[in-house]
Amino acid sequence: MRGVRRAGAGLAAVLVAVALASGCGIRTTSVPVDAGAAPSRVPCKLPSADVTTRSPESVAAPVYLVCASQLVTVDRPVPSGAAGGADPLVAARALLDQVQQAPPETERRAGFSTAVPAGLRVENPRTDDPAGTLRLSSQPEDLSAEALAQLVCTYAENEALVTDGSVVLGGPGTYPPRGYLCTSQTKSRPQDVTTPDVLKRD
Repeated sequence: MRGVRRAGAGLAAVLVAVALASGCGIRTTSVPVDAGAAPSRVPCKLPSADVTTRSPESVAAPVYLVCASQLVTVDRPVPSGAAGGADPLVAARALLDQVQQAPPETERRAGFSTAVPAGLRVENPRTDDPAGTLRLSSQPEDLSAEALAQLVCTYAENEALVTDGSVVLGGPGTYPPRGYLCTSQTKSRPQDVTTPDVLKRD
């Protein structure tokens, strides 16, 4: 009888020990836990060794591309005659050509893209347009918010394309040109660029 009692007591002690081990979170087996892949990160930064190739007749000009839902500058080659205080139309066409080009592989890997349509063109202003006006082949408001923000901020970097602090754009229609601002909000949230960042010019 005593042997039975001792066996029962021993079994109870084992059960209590197992229960305590489970309650304390002790793992009885060693199983690798797969936490999944690390979240991907878009650096929006080009390698330091990545230098834009340009000819001796060209200079580097900043253009704004979209990266991680923001506007970020990259250097692109433009003819030297399109830099600084160059003829506005020459500068506008050279910069438009660069900002609407699909980013090369190094920029794509870093997360850069462009929303500016490939078919967009910039034309001469009309005789009654305000000074500094650039006429686009599409109405500016018909472009996507990102495309318009890219273009405005790229043009705002060239002093020949800025009038009273804004970039004056018009379209092919009869609507009057407007002055567009490139602000910190434009760069941080280009998808939200709407009427508050647009100044109507008399």
